[in-house]
Amino acid sequence: MGDLVLREGPLTGTKIAVLIESDYYEPEIHYYQRRFAEEGAEVHFLTRLWGQDAITFTGHEWRVPFTATESFEGLSDEELRSYAAVIVPSGMVSDRLRYTEDVEVLAPAAEFVKRAFEQPSVLKGIICHGFWLLATVPETIRGRKVVCHNNLVGDVRNMGAEYVDSDVVLDGDDLVTGRTGQHAHLFARQIIDILVDRKAAQGGAA
Repeated sequence: MGDLVLREGPLTGTKIAVLIESDYYEPEIHYYQRRFAEEGAEVHFLTRLWGQDAITFTGHEWRVPFTATESFEGLSDEELRSYAAVIVPSGMVSDRLRYTEDVEVLAPAAEFVKRAFEQPSVLKGIICHGFWLLATVPETIRGRKVVCHNNLVGDVRNMGAEYVDSDVVLDGDDLVTGRTGQHAHLFARQIIDILVDRKAAQGGAA
């Protein structure tokens, strides 16, 4: 897919990270790619590159190729804080990213998301089966209000979260969750609104 042309918008100068792997849900990922850019934001798709410069993944619905060139591994706290939001998408992405060679060591993606939860300035977005990635770091959502795919309600409750039956749920000012990939437009709308409000509160600073 060709590079998208950013336009000036309320989120100009804002960076949003979206995790990516194979079996991604094309309608969701392609929507984020365009919708956030429409508001002026830079969208960075991060993955585990396994020492390579790039990896081409395929989508779940139509096997559409998607080439990722950016990794979440090795990012400093300062680099992590440069993202206004970190999104864990729907589908099989989080199941693939939660693989670890040593079961006594957190998967790099789980470690990255855990670090994001430690940064209140970073808005966290988890949708649908994205909660799979948080299974080994349940403390990140313990006591928090969330929504997830119906198949994962037991999982999030076992992680100590409070399930809320709504398409999109905002808990505090740093966690947005969505029911399924089919609700990506509502989920993204909530994220955009929060980031626009934050930027306005900061006087428009990026």
